[in-house]
Amino acid sequence: MSDQHFDAVIIGSGFGGSVMAYRLAQAGLRVCLLERGKAYPPNSFPRPPYDLGKNFWDPSKGLYGMFDVWSFKGSGALVSSGLGGGSLIYANILIRKDPKWFVREDRTGGAYEDWPITYDDLEGHYERVEKMMNAQKYPLKHPPYNETPKTLAMQEADQKLQLGDNSTHRWLPLNLAVSFKTRHVVNPDEDDPANPPIVGAQLYEERPNYHSVVAEREMPRSTCRLCGECDIGCNYGSKNTLDYTYITAAIHQKPHPAKVETLCEVKAIAPLEGKGYSVKFLRHDPAQVDPETGKCPPPKEGNLTCDRLILAAGTFGTPNLLLRNQAAFPNLNKQTLGSRFCVNGDLLSFVVKSMERKNGKSVPRRLDPSFGPVITSAIRLGDTLDGEGDQGRGFYVEDGGQPYFLSWLSEVSGFPGLIRRTIKFLKIITKYRWGLWNDAELSSEISELIGPASSSKSSFPVLTMGRDIPNGRLYLKDGFLECDWKIKQSKQYFDRVRRVGKAIARALDAEYLDNPSYAWNFHQVLTAHPLGGAPMGQSRETGVVNSFGEVFDYPGLYVVDGSAMPGPVGPNPSLTIGAYSDRCADHIISQHKGEIK
Repeated sequence: MSDQHFDAVIIGSGFGGSVMAYRLAQAGLRVCLLERGKAYPPNSFPRPPYDLGKNFWDPSKGLYGMFDVWSFKGSGALVSSGLGGGSLIYANILIRKDPKWFVREDRTGGAYEDWPITYDDLEGHYERVEKMMNAQKYPLKHPPYNETPKTLAMQEADQKLQLGDNSTHRWLPLNLAVSFKTRHVVNPDEDDPANPPIVGAQLYEERPNYHSVVAEREMPRSTCRLCGECDIGCNYGSKNTLDYTYITAAIHQKPHPAKVETLCEVKAIAPLEGKGYSVKFLRHDPAQVDPETGKCPPPKEGNLTCDRLILAAGTFGTPNLLLRNQAAFPNLNKQTLGSRFCVNGDLLSFVVKSMERKNGKSVPRRLDPSFGPVITSAIRLGDTLDGEGDQGRGFYVEDGGQPYFLSWLSEVSGFPGLIRRTIKFLKIITKYRWGLWNDAELSSEISELIGPASSSKSSFPVLTMGRDIPNGRLYLKDGFLECDWKIKQSKQYFDRVRRVGKAIARALDAEYLDNPSYAWNFHQVLTAHPLGGAPMGQSRETGVVNSFGEVFDYPGLYVVDGSAMPGPVGPNPSLTIGAYSDRCADHIISQHKGEIK
């Protein structure tokens, strides 16, 4: 890089970092965004087994892919490495945190949760992020969207749901960061006859997107093709991921376009004497990896300085960086750093073997989880905080989807049935070869070999997230990041989640199935939404950062990602993280303007 000093250096390009990069560049600051992963233009997300097997992040093994998997004793997590952060693999959901769920001074289960911000503090920022992400409702009034089986099933389940207690529930359509229409949506709650939803049509973009700028050629995007591949990367650009929205906007700002550097992994940060911070990083080069050994030459080292340093490396990345550099930050409170970790109430389960009545017979119901985006709607379960009775801790149950290749996998996993059909087919082929079978047309026999596909047809994943107890701690053990969160304190919440999941299955005349990690692995909870580790607080004694994300005792050092959440968001947290970062950006911009007067 020709320039070594910036007004702001941002580490990480997820919802915290990308929002911040755009807002600061828009205000005229000289910004550098560092992302450890690589960029993913349209058609670059791998699909073949060989390439998918390499699509993981571990530079020590020559892997520079998108998925970064963590496993601790009580929890496991899947996070993303790539330009756009978690937006590359999330399910596109933009839900605001419920106003009454911004709890204050809660010490339930031996944990401490205290939000120094309110819904009113974030409301205007929620609106900004929704607009930038081109939020759109799933167009249920229009064909073929109105025939999405899993969406209709969730609506039906909500109508039939019998919980046997005082729980309140309601079905909700959701705002999605997915383009179903070719032009930007003004109001996601209203239909625009001049801008109808169309499957697979080319999107209109007001300016070249980030990938078009870098490649110096057009990188066209299309509207959603309803293929269920959102969580493994959308090859059509239908997802309004952060590289297409905030990062694209950031690099088009004048007079100082944001400088975006990929494959730059930050290893060390430290305060400078007087003011500002230094940042040391490694620049990876996947092209240098030996395809046979997986080894590559040592990455080049880089160094930057800045007036303000914004940490947005994610719930694991940011606390890990602060823990490893504690010697440079002696005033950090060791009691709050790493604290308030939670899994945002995540639980993955499955509704399987759903049945329905047709022509007087009970037959497998078509749920087809591979049709449509990964998530389209939710059933919201009430919370005691709502003021409608003692219900417990609330959550959202969302219909899940999966790519078609996973549907094929589920069919193959029905091994006994597959073996029976295969043996029958081989007998027919053998008879034909021996001249004992004269019918050379095998169309119906091949169709029977594939089978009725009842397993994949009548099942779908169910994704739940809500308010578990943030009693976990992130810390270093023998040089590695460790987490002590366990399900025990949140067991009452998860028991309620499973009861509701089973009730939904019953409403759909189906069976309920826990995910294998929970069922077989000592109740290990898998999450895509780890939160906490550098939480907001009212003071240095209760948090790492204040309500504007600034680290206590370290002016100009900010945390704006999921690690700053002092407890579970409840619904999908991406929108709240983005809104929080937008609010922090207002604070930084105000300070900057005051400094240059």
